[in-house]
Amino acid sequence: MPARVRVEDRECPLSTAMAYVGEWWTILILHDCFDGYTRFDQFQENIGLSSSMLTARLRTLVDNGVLERRAYQERPVRHEYVLTDLGRSLRPVLVAMAAWRNAQLAPADRAMVLVDAETGREVEPAVVDPETGLDVSDPRFVFAAGPAAGEQMRARYA
Repeated sequence: MPARVRVEDRECPLSTAMAYVGEWWTILILHDCFDGYTRFDQFQENIGLSSSMLTARLRTLVDNGVLERRAYQERPVRHEYVLTDLGRSLRPVLVAMAAWRNAQLAPADRAMVLVDAETGREVEPAVVDPETGLDVSDPRFVFAAGPAAGEQMRARYA
């Protein structure tokens, strides 16, 4: 993480998650991955990112363990970028982000919706506490210092 980040942020899961996926282009690359795209030229065509910028973003995702780079052709050598388990675990985050935006729009104004592939029924995703079934947006759910929290994090949530 960059040195300009507060000490408290270095242990904050929100801040550290942003180090993995906090750039606009990274989210778009991941969106393409979840739609089945794996190749550099596909990403470039869909996103419109320069070769050098796309190369840098893909390298960061590989270095962070979100994507795996695999050769799919020998001559000339060509690579594809495949989601790792860590990368696949980001899908609910992207689904939640899309749902958040769609909730601000009238149903007729939604360009992309989440549907059940078997029934075609539109799905409204929710993040719930599995024990109570309550939506985690309920005010009763708050952040608290965890067992690994440092002094500043403990002070923040005291």
